[in-house]
Amino acid sequence: MTSDQPSPNSTPEQPDTLGAVSADGQPTPEDRETAPVAQADPDAPPHREVTVRRAPKFVPFMALGAIVGFLAAFVLAYTGPVDPTLTRESVLGFFTVAFALPGLILAALLALVFDRRSIKRAERARAERTYDDDAA
Repeated sequence: MTSDQPSPNSTPEQPDTLGAVSADGQPTPEDRETAPVAQADPDAPPHREVTVRRAPKFVPFMALGAIVGFLAAFVLAYTGPVDPTLTRESVLGFFTVAFALPGLILAALLALVFDRRSIKRAERARAERTYDDDAA
């Protein structure tokens, strides 16, 4: 659309101000009047059946598994016998990869087991809709 062509929302006497923002960044009174207001659906049921369960968060489990693997690698690298061909840091790097990745995977599997158990222990609850005018 070029600047010579009028917008389909405007008339020649009135410029297109739909969506325009005033200089102070606040909506105009016309925009406030035309703002859609959420109305309650009169046909909606007054309550709903929902499932409530305590599910684990996977990222903290996996991070903890990787940290435990790193700590095991740290202990093994610095308490084991000294090898003259390798530095302790290179041994730590090797054992970190060897222990942190399996620790991460085992912790993720443990989180999956806990998640499956939480599905079996899920409870049904009734949720009732409330209308709070202050929340908007």
